[in-house]
Amino acid sequence: QVQLVESGGGLVQPGGSLRLSCTASGTISSINYMGWDRQALGKRRELVATITSGGLTNYADSVRGRFTISRDNGKNTVYLEMNGLKPEDTAVYYCNTRLRRTGWAHWSDYWGQGTQVTVSS
Repeated sequence: QVQLVESGGGLVQPGGSLRLSCTASGTISSINYMGWDRQALGKRRELVATITSGGLTNYADSVRGRFTISRDNGKNTVYLEMNGLKPEDTAVYYCNTRLRRTGWAHWSDYWGQGTQVTVSS
């Protein structure tokens, strides 16, 4: 069994910062990438950022230059540092990962339950 636990969401004023964390636990053999999606009310879920085990990163155009994704491979943890937050960043943020479970040959995708980020004055 695999579990992703997120933390760090909350309410912040425009221009403020937040740091999200997500740790994967369970019978994990190896992790390919970890990342974050988000879904605003009434909108489709969208990719925010991903990072591979080798440290290659990918960002949505809307967050590039403001958000930074990083990873601690030893702790199976991914972070999202969010600066210069805007009201349009308001959404539920979901951690996601592609990993291989111990004893399994194939890769599988997993998502966390989500953490709310609200940017408002």
